[in-house]
Amino acid sequence: MTDLPLRGVTRTVKLATLPIGYAGRAAWAVGKRVGGKPAELVAQELQARTAEQVFSVLGQLKGGAMKVGQALSIMEAALPEEMVAPYRATLTRLQDAAPPMPADTVHAILADQLGPRWRTSKFQSFDDTPAAAASIGQVHRAVWRDGRDVAVKIQYPGVAKALMSDLTQLARVARLAGGLVPGIDVGPITAELIDRMSEELDYSLEAAHQKSFARAFRNHPRILVPEVLAHSEKVIVSEWVPGRPLADIIAEGTSHDRDEAARLYLELLLSGPGHAGALHADPHPGNFRITEDGRLAVFDFGAVNRLEAGLPPALGETLSLALRGEAEAMTQRLREEGFIRPSITIDPEQLLEYLRPFLAPLLTEEFTFSREWLRGLGARVNDPRQPNWSVGTRLNLPPDYLLIHRVWLGGIGVLCQIGGTVPGREMIADLVPGSDFPPVDNSVVTDPGEDFL
Repeated sequence: MTDLPLRGVTRTVKLATLPIGYAGRAAWAVGKRVGGKPAELVAQELQARTAEQVFSVLGQLKGGAMKVGQALSIMEAALPEEMVAPYRATLTRLQDAAPPMPADTVHAILADQLGPRWRTSKFQSFDDTPAAAASIGQVHRAVWRDGRDVAVKIQYPGVAKALMSDLTQLARVARLAGGLVPGIDVGPITAELIDRMSEELDYSLEAAHQKSFARAFRNHPRILVPEVLAHSEKVIVSEWVPGRPLADIIAEGTSHDRDEAARLYLELLLSGPGHAGALHADPHPGNFRITEDGRLAVFDFGAVNRLEAGLPPALGETLSLALRGEAEAMTQRLREEGFIRPSITIDPEQLLEYLRPFLAPLLTEEFTFSREWLRGLGARVNDPRQPNWSVGTRLNLPPDYLLIHRVWLGGIGVLCQIGGTVPGREMIADLVPGSDFPPVDNSVVTDPGEDFL
């Protein structure tokens, strides 16, 4: 059986080629400019070559290295267009494609997990060519013994050791890799992935999560979760659901396609806690398809955040106070929930002004999630030159909200990649407990290019 490269030194050498390769290409670029080639054209070629190496190295290693690449691919929506354009295609490829395992390795895993007669006892047919190959496993299409089309998800051999090796080494080389994907700090992404990896490696736990979501959304008119037919430690067999990948809509969808996809995705993001007592916590577009009948099909339940009681009502209550302009009451509610530590003094009006850009999706009946809006938001809250910037440094993220924040941050990144227009205010009012929004003020400007930001 061919395992993933396990030795830390082997995988570190591959990862180290990223900053080293970038340095080499930078030297090449200097030579081209000295030779008279236009600086702008040289820069474009440099970014394109670097982007291709990012996909090649992270895709070959799979494991934690590829997980980081997938996380980067979600957040590309927040980066300036001139910086991210060369990376979009290559990073997006990491969302649902990677170099696959050879067939003999697949067969050996299935024999170990399902028995030596797996091909005849479990399946009517099995396609050796993977339908998708991702970070910790790949998916094959097959026909189950009862005639149903199924997806067979198979975990890469040796992936657990490879994951921790990758993430540890990536944390070490992250400070050298600033030029790989401009504007993104790989360090915090790596730290977050380390925290959740053990759950994603447990296919029995993933199968349990998927079964729970499938029960909760059974017969739902807009969201579809495939039923799990069988599972073992390293294999999950579930219903095959055909459809159009969300990544395709992001790349070339019509306005109607984008609006429908964004509405469905936002509904899943908001309704998961109420329906299933959990948040689907792996938001990259490779985990979603739009079915022929217009539903959002959801895959990959390795990362799930439990919220047994649903979203906290304080969330909707705080949003409502902010929309009413009740700065004092809003500040007090945030303090009660732990967003402001007892020792911190903060001006309520300045806090409300600081938070106003985050309220943009709630200020109009319909809102367009776009890369431009997200970039404007990032510029507003991360630039020390902006008024009230220091307010953000005095806020705290309480433990009870950490998982919600993580999932919603990634979800907003996906929504801005989709670029759809949705009735966000109405949906949030309906699905977030504690919401009691005032009437819309049509005089409010929400264009990120205007005074709002």
